[in-house]
Amino acid sequence: QVQLVESGGGLVQAGGSLRLSCAASGSMFSINVMGWYRQAPGKQRELVADITSGGSTNYADSVKGRFTISRDNAKKTVYPEMNSLKPEDTAVYFCNVRSILDERMNYWGKGTLVTVSS
Repeated sequence: QVQLVESGGGLVQAGGSLRLSCAASGSMFSINVMGWYRQAPGKQRELVADITSGGSTNYADSVKGRFTISRDNAKKTVYPEMNSLKPEDTAVYFCNVRSILDERMNYWGKGTLVTVSS
């Protein structure tokens, strides 16, 4: 079992920056991918970015060039650095960790709210 604790959300003006973090606890032995999703009001949850244990990254087109995801395997933590934030980035951001070999190993955090004011 894996538990995830997110932090770093809040209110920021358009053009500003925020850095979220997600700390995992429990057995991460089979976990390959750590990432972030977001869900805006009235919309489906969507991938923001993820990163494999080998460091390969994947970004949504809407955040490419503005967001950078990184991870610290020793600390079992994943960080998205979010720059040039836009009002449309406003959403609840959820941390996710999963195994690409075992779909049962797919864990979610409770979410942290990011609000970008215009």
